[in-house]
Amino acid sequence: MLTIFGSQPQSAQRKSGFCDRLVRRDFLKIGGMALGGLSLPQILRAEAAESNSASSQNASRSHKAIINVFLPGGPPHIDMWDLKPDAPAEIRGEYSPIKTTVPGMEICELFPKLASMAERFAIIRSIADSDGDHSAFQCMTGRRRSEQPPPGGWPAMGSWVSKLKGSVNPSVPAHTSLMYKTGHGDWGNPGDGGFLGLGHSPFRLVGGKGNGMKADNMVLQGVTLDRLHDRDSLRSSLDQFRRAADASGSMDGLDEFSQKAMGILTTSKLADALDLSQEDPQVLAKYGVDDPEFERDGAPRMVRNFCIARRLIEAGARVVSMNFIRWDWHGGDGMNFVNSKRDFPLLDAGLSSLLTDLADRGLDRDVSVVVWGEFGRTPRLNNRNSRDHWPQANCAVVAGGGMKLGQVIGATNKYAEHPVDRPIKFQEIFATLYAKAGLPLTTREFDLRGRPQYLVEPGIEPIRELM
Repeated sequence: MLTIFGSQPQSAQRKSGFCDRLVRRDFLKIGGMALGGLSLPQILRAEAAESNSASSQNASRSHKAIINVFLPGGPPHIDMWDLKPDAPAEIRGEYSPIKTTVPGMEICELFPKLASMAERFAIIRSIADSDGDHSAFQCMTGRRRSEQPPPGGWPAMGSWVSKLKGSVNPSVPAHTSLMYKTGHGDWGNPGDGGFLGLGHSPFRLVGGKGNGMKADNMVLQGVTLDRLHDRDSLRSSLDQFRRAADASGSMDGLDEFSQKAMGILTTSKLADALDLSQEDPQVLAKYGVDDPEFERDGAPRMVRNFCIARRLIEAGARVVSMNFIRWDWHGGDGMNFVNSKRDFPLLDAGLSSLLTDLADRGLDRDVSVVVWGEFGRTPRLNNRNSRDHWPQANCAVVAGGGMKLGQVIGATNKYAEHPVDRPIKFQEIFATLYAKAGLPLTTREFDLRGRPQYLVEPGIEPIRELM
């Protein structure tokens, strides 16, 4: 890992967020990678070991990309995208639907910005195979945890794209992650390379609460956060580090991969993509203000990470995953509605601003976006005026990628209990995203036992309504 620690005053820390003065908690992690403490040099070595594979050699020059937004905890489908205003009060809840720019499509009244641009996204109301686990696994891999994995494990979505398409820019990893390490670990796990290898694990760009992902090895100290904005000062600091290392002989132990890892901060587009001081202030203001506090065991309200995701794609990333807030609201009196009044508007601002930016930059035909959680919520309110876990029905919002948008796909019964029209599987959504990213669904790679494994199970097709 390569980490730079800063010394920003406490008052500034409270006002700034990750990447709007780059970091919240006195450090910037650019290269905390992969699970199990894998360092950037280790991943670079793994990439080099695979450099002779046909798929690596034939990486496409086209820059199709995916932004995968995970809402950890199970967002309430019936309060967000599939309201039932004619149901009894104990089912319909507190919110009313509002009309959108697409005739017949209605969403929650707390999403007015999205309602004003409904032609830019589609709602899938009939996801029927949620695993029921409090985990990002299914949203990251398309696989159920109950499925027997191949040796090495199932690769994450970004790992497949990294393997089959390669890097757009050699200094920007194809597979990047803005997934915060969370108290409930499965909500902050972006997956890994699985049987495809360590070289395709996600490049993790954020840490966890406090210094939860503090570097174990290559640490550059004495560089303040303000100096990160001064490229000359940063290069000078790195030069001093190199000179000191040369004098001690420690550089002799740094191979070309470690030296390349050190060069990422100063020579690539990656640090600039993370630096929101370079963003147009008027554009940035649309996203809203970050809140660095972690929501219990979930992720923080870092709404500007929607902007960071777009900037990473523009820099050359192919897949960006992120986790946003904590949506497990069935405890406490009325928690479902107390929290949603605070958090729905944040999602409304972040997602609508992202979709607007993608369209304004002409990226909406190449960059696909998916927003979802691990399952839905009970249609019937519990005795605390909240909703419990409900894997029988789930929703997703998809956008961009040149998909046919401005529509609702599938339907649940009158109480949003289960799909009654066009049940959709997670793998069908993955197939759609892969197809829009330019990956042939018949592609196969061999697992550690030499058995062929496919992007999605044979027979799974993209969602025809979106194609």
